[in-house]
Amino acid sequence: MTTLRSFGMNDLFKFNNINLDVLTETYNMPFYLSYMSQWPESFIAAECPDGSLMGYMLGKSEGIDTKWHGHVSAVTVAPTYRRLGLAKTLMDDLERISRDVYNAFFVDLFVRASNALAITMYEKFGYAKHRRVLGYYSGDDPEDAWDMRKSLPRDHNNESMVPLDHPVRTEDLEW
Repeated sequence: MTTLRSFGMNDLFKFNNINLDVLTETYNMPFYLSYMSQWPESFIAAECPDGSLMGYMLGKSEGIDTKWHGHVSAVTVAPTYRRLGLAKTLMDDLERISRDVYNAFFVDLFVRASNALAITMYEKFGYAKHRRVLGYYSGDDPEDAWDMRKSLPRDHNNESMVPLDHPVRTEDLEW
């Protein structure tokens, strides 16, 4: 049985089985600590009965006016626990928090443009490509990202999901 709970400080010593996977974006410790202190309700761990971690959700709220939204910074599941619906469970939890706690208009996330498997998964969860962000992922292998969105009930007309007809640059992002 899986337990969803707040991600705690000690979990930072237990998530290597998740973070050392090539599909997982890994951040520095201050990044994780800032989420833990600013958005603890959106930093969720999925735990096994033996106390090991199966996956986690790193989320937050941001924006202004009709662009107020929940944001998925990372959702990742350890390779051993993939294809069990855990990513969907974690995404559903952030959508619930974004709807009930943040009163957000939508939830968004960024995904590598080449990650067809993830894009398909998010589309099955009800997300749609909103805009292409040129050069979003930097480093040795720079790459574009898709900004994918899912409307929440507060966005009555699904205006947040209307796709842009042109790509944007990272410096054009609002936050």
